[in-house]
Amino acid sequence: MTWEILNIIGTLAFAISGALIAIEEDYDILGVFILGYTTAFGGGLIRNLLIGIPIENIWQQNLLFVVAFLVITIVFIFPAKWMKLWQRWVVFFDAIGLGAFAIQGARYAVSIDAPLIAVIIAATITGAGGGMLRDVFAGRKPMIFHSDIYALWAALAGLAIGLGLIRNPTTTYLLLACIVLFRMLSVYYKWNLPRKGNWNRVIKIRNNKTKEQEKTIL
Repeated sequence: MTWEILNIIGTLAFAISGALIAIEEDYDILGVFILGYTTAFGGGLIRNLLIGIPIENIWQQNLLFVVAFLVITIVFIFPAKWMKLWQRWVVFFDAIGLGAFAIQGARYAVSIDAPLIAVIIAATITGAGGGMLRDVFAGRKPMIFHSDIYALWAALAGLAIGLGLIRNPTTTYLLLACIVLFRMLSVYYKWNLPRKGNWNRVIKIRNNKTKEQEKTIL
């Protein structure tokens, strides 16, 4: 039962997220549906490819395809004057999808007795893969690579499940709530993982300062 609920929650959240991004990018109705479906099912597709789960399993989720279709349709026909309110919730829906699919992906890997590293990868890819494809299709930098801490929360969920720390529905939903909470906190407080300095940017700043100094002398 928990498995199906997580599937539905993740599909709803990511389908909404993908549709909202498509509308924000001014895509037509076909683009909205493609981006919505890509976001909802892309992570599971990549996961299946990586850990050897039959690809056809994705196409056997008839209920989820119907759920995604209905929610994307609702988002598309929603009055334009209310769309700004919806768009403010993109990060929240994305966080829910990240958490639900990360847990679902990790549990999927555990169910086939995959090693710990495969469980962590399955959680990360299932949770963040759909959003990554969405950003690529929308011509944006994937959040997984640069935004406030994102994929790390999915990886930690996979670690907890792979180590057997999450064993029942109560702890599963508690883990989901924690992922959503920490994802939202990382956005609000702009938490980021360490990154290498951009040398091109440093050189550009130095060149601009040099030019300004030359102008001052002249």
